[in-house]
Amino acid sequence: MGIPGLSDQNNGQQRLGITEPISLAGPSEDDLIKTRELEKYLQGVGLYESQEEAVGREEVLGRLDQIVKIWVKNISRGKGFNEQLVQEANAKIFTFGSYRLGVHGPGADIDTLCVGPRHATRDEDFFGELRKMLSEMQEVTELHPVPDAHVPVMKFKFNGVSVDLLYARLALWVIPEDLDISQESILQNVDEQTVLSLNGCRVTDQVLRLVPNIQTFRTTLRCMRFWAKRRGVYSNVAGFLGGINLALLVARICQLYPNALPNMLVSRFFRVYTQWRWPNPVMLCAIEEGSLGLPVWDPRRNPKDRYHLMPIITPAYPCMNSTYNVTSSTLRVMSDEFQRGSEICEAMEASKADWNALFEPYPFFESYKNYLQIDITAENADDLRQWKGWVESRLRQLTLKIERHTYGMLQCHPHPGEFSDKSRPFHHCYFMGLQRKQGVPVNEGEQFDIRLTVEEFKHSVNAYTLWKPGMDIHVSHVKRRNIPAYIFPGGVRPSGPSKVTAENKQSSKLRASGHGQAEKSQGGKGVSVGADDVKKRRRSEDDMDNSSKNSKSPVSLPPPSREVNEDMTPIKWDESEVNSSDGQKSKKLCLTSPGEIPPGDSGTNGSVASNQPVNPILAATDISSSKEEEKLAIEKIMSGPYDAHQAFPEEPEELEDDTQYRTQVKDTAGSLENITESLALKPAVAEEPVVYMETTCSNSLCSNEGLEELESAELTAPLLTVPPAPAPLKKPLIRLNFTSLVKAADKSS
Repeated sequence: MGIPGLSDQNNGQQRLGITEPISLAGPSEDDLIKTRELEKYLQGVGLYESQEEAVGREEVLGRLDQIVKIWVKNISRGKGFNEQLVQEANAKIFTFGSYRLGVHGPGADIDTLCVGPRHATRDEDFFGELRKMLSEMQEVTELHPVPDAHVPVMKFKFNGVSVDLLYARLALWVIPEDLDISQESILQNVDEQTVLSLNGCRVTDQVLRLVPNIQTFRTTLRCMRFWAKRRGVYSNVAGFLGGINLALLVARICQLYPNALPNMLVSRFFRVYTQWRWPNPVMLCAIEEGSLGLPVWDPRRNPKDRYHLMPIITPAYPCMNSTYNVTSSTLRVMSDEFQRGSEICEAMEASKADWNALFEPYPFFESYKNYLQIDITAENADDLRQWKGWVESRLRQLTLKIERHTYGMLQCHPHPGEFSDKSRPFHHCYFMGLQRKQGVPVNEGEQFDIRLTVEEFKHSVNAYTLWKPGMDIHVSHVKRRNIPAYIFPGGVRPSGPSKVTAENKQSSKLRASGHGQAEKSQGGKGVSVGADDVKKRRRSEDDMDNSSKNSKSPVSLPPPSREVNEDMTPIKWDESEVNSSDGQKSKKLCLTSPGEIPPGDSGTNGSVASNQPVNPILAATDISSSKEEEKLAIEKIMSGPYDAHQAFPEEPEELEDDTQYRTQVKDTAGSLENITESLALKPAVAEEPVVYMETTCSNSLCSNEGLEELESAELTAPLLTVPPAPAPLKKPLIRLNFTSLVKAADKSS
């Protein structure tokens, strides 16, 4: 029986991954130097916890394990078990997430899983008896049980250490101390919450098994997590990359360059994913069908899976797409950041940049002229916590609605973080940058009015079944100059352009004068050195579409169309045979049975560079001696089972809704119909809605470049989608002032 993700090469070396590596080259002396510099940099910015904190975490985990063992014996005795069964009763604590991967930083929480026997129920025993035990302990503070979440969790602090505790109820009367949760049989006869709770541990452990060198993986992942946070692309709920997404992306690069050091892996991370043609999935191993009948990611069978834009597949059964939240806007932002990172890494190889350039914070509040500000309030801290979780789960829908209702002409860039006005109790706010799609003609007098789109979004948010008085949401349009001061560090608004913005001019000069090699490799685009060029973030999406069309890949994203939804690009799977890298024929989707996998090495502490010898033999075996060969190797990896598919659902409004809150939405179809009728305006004559954008262009068609995209205070959208009617409805011509909605909302509240 084969082991997923593992195979033997001709030379007897074990290969990790579903394809051959791109390069087997070992590190050079320069790689050792640059990796030491990277490790020193990461230590300097405080990404490593102290030894004292590490010991404290271990003590918390040990104490927590003792507590759940006492808990399960108490409930066994309370259920009338004899003393022998009471003594045999057991529960066990596992860790997952950043702590299990070994990339957590100071103050990070610990993701933990309690595995209990079949007679220890989730609602009565875990959220009942165990919660009561924890609440009575002096070491435990800020205890917040969330039993109605998609993955039920108890959040608390134990001796100051934040802990997220999940529960898995197995179909076993006794939990052995040496329980192996990687076995598929552990999923038999358990409920959905248990499968989901086990998934975190199973995925984390499988990732560690499928990387060639755990220590280099950890250093690289720690680096990429820091990069994603600094560049504003670290947030799974906002449609960017979360911790597990980055872990899977980095692990795949480690498989493709098994002998490389972190400095090279970081560079190749950007190079590979800049060239990656989404929606080709990133997979560490073959997708397993399994024997339990659990649903796995498979676009051939599951229509929803065909519309995922950036699939990154988890390696443990049941395999799932970990990035279903990604939208066309967030994919565009991440693609731009991959491109920027690739250019800076090339500059670093030419000694024209350093690590500071790569980790330059993204100047979000200097990058757009127009923003949406979403303010939420509640009566107390507990209500705000619930309200915040619900609203955050719906923000992605606002992005989707705006892009759909403006036919992709108005693009959204959600800020992954949240802000609070200290002068207002129980308040949070979120921001989205807005811009017209780059590279498209601008019609004179054109406007975007997203008034009704925002109203529809607010209506869906207020459909929260756990809504309480005081839970309010306000959405307003703000100009860059009117961003509230509490957003900025120290509550002080910058008096002028930041150093980041000022350095953009210097970056442009450097791109114009030097680094010709990078210019050639990037088609004359040049390289960003130092701070990111803000305009680089808004490269034309048409360029991305054209590059996909011109490639030889069978996958291509359809061009923007007023008849389709860009966020729902489907994939058509083909089961025909293709030639693999070793010349043998194989199915385009490889399905294998699970097998016994040896436990992963926990890795060693210390510097990667100091532990990695320079191997001249491996260095001489580089199978991609040039960038062109490496590019071809990346192309070969992506020659897979995907074809562009042009069939779109008529109304994919909530196609991939947040499952955590599916049961917490009121039935409001009638209310939506009433809103539609009350806001209906005179229909336009044209079949397609006419959208106007105010502009100062003397010509009816002009290109818009630079930072100042939306000159108008009005931001528009076609009328929200209405329920099906006997005759097709024409969307009205809307030319309403967006700010009027804000005033009306304030009055109504």
